Amino acid sequence: MARALVVYGSTTGNTEMVAGKISEVLGEKGVEVTVKNVFDTKVAELGNGYDLTVLGASTWGMEEIEFQEDFEPFFEEMKSAELSTKKVALFGCGDSSYEYFCGAVDELESLMEKLEAKVVNEPLRIDGDPEDVHSEIEEWAEEVASAV
Repeated sequence: MARALVVYGSTTGNTEMVAGKISEVLGEKGVEVTVKNVFDTKVAELGNGYDLTVLGASTWGMEEIEFQEDFEPFFEEMKSAELSTKKVALFGCGDSSYEYFCGAVDELESLMEKLEAKVVNEPLRIDGDPEDVHSEIEEWAEEVASAV
């Protein structure tokens, strides 16, 4: 059975809710899923014993790209992660009225490229309330599950 680690950072609860929905769909597709808040996760866990790592972060800041405060230190530590050839999927919540819509996802995608991780699907960028796009989240998670 394939194993996935879903790591999220969430201030308002939106990214946490999306992480839960993604893990639910992955589980329905036969993937054994571990879901962890970024506060409870060590960078060394990423890709270690898992067939897939899913990372979710929301974007803050009007004038520059900012991770929410719980994800920023983790992101900095990830710069030395061993993810070469490891399968990764990325998602995030944001607000398209901001200059850098889902900029945290862009930063994660850029870092995964530098680390030579294998991003298995186009990153999921959610505008506004995730409750409004449940079918989009489910469809994305199904595509990710098929890549494991």
